[in-house]
Amino acid sequence: MAIVTVKDIQERFDLQLLAGGEGIDRPIEMSDISRPGLEMAGYFDFYPASRVQLFGKTELSFFGGLSSQERLDRMDRLCSPETPAFIVAHCLDAPEELLYMAEQRKIPVLQTENPTTRFSGMLTNYLEGRLAPMTTVHGVLVDVYGIGVLITGKSGVGKSETALELVKRGHRLVADDSVEIRQVAKNVLIGNAPKLLKHMLEIRGVGIIDMMTLFGASAVRDDKRILMVIDLEVWDSDKVYDRLGIDEEKMPIMDSELTKLTVPVRPGRNLSVIIEVAAMDYRMKRLGINAAENFSKKLESAILQNATDSE
Repeated sequence: MAIVTVKDIQERFDLQLLAGGEGIDRPIEMSDISRPGLEMAGYFDFYPASRVQLFGKTELSFFGGLSSQERLDRMDRLCSPETPAFIVAHCLDAPEELLYMAEQRKIPVLQTENPTTRFSGMLTNYLEGRLAPMTTVHGVLVDVYGIGVLITGKSGVGKSETALELVKRGHRLVADDSVEIRQVAKNVLIGNAPKLLKHMLEIRGVGIIDMMTLFGASAVRDDKRILMVIDLEVWDSDKVYDRLGIDEEKMPIMDSELTKLTVPVRPGRNLSVIIEVAAMDYRMKRLGINAAENFSKKLESAILQNATDSE
């Protein structure tokens, strides 16, 4: 699991730091956001202290009606050692009691101009993506016609060369050699490149090339949902390869499963065109059009018709 700090969300959402700067590197371990309305009223029995605390107009307007002693008491109890940060929405003024206690406890207080509900959704989505379970897979991730295709295979089989050809044909590179995969939900896998390898592609005999510099921003993207896996393997004359595509193979990654195709590699095969067709066929299947099943039904119908005619 990746580590997310308060500084990460400050930079990501361009938040203004109001107090508690010494705690800017505090870790955030939960994607859930808390709006401490009940806590403002004095009910702390189930206070989720380890969450980011978000203040909106409702919380601060109620807080403004409390006595001075109550205001100080509420902020003293809100600023627990486990609390990563406080965020004030709508560019509202943070209460002086909050700024004072947060500075004493070294808990950052940040401010955003976004409305409370909108910012809560933005921050939750960001944290869910960053804190999701992660694994790393050796392969190449390419966006082909909007379908995230993970190309796998043994080293030297031609994964990077195939990705280069796909980019030249108008598709987009996400990651080469090492693909970081995060499971943000069941069967929802998001892939991206490690920071060091972002936008880079390795071609044997040429070396490392920067795809964004060579082909422009339209040739790359930072991340992509992975929908299918194409495994490249050297052609084995003794192996029987699927020629109809009726039986669907699956590849498990963490708690999810992805559709997997095994494509044999030998001289004369245009892998980039094959992958394009595979991506388009995958899209058609999601729309309910399965060419292999339709062909199988027609074949069975023809066999039955011939058997009837022979009688």
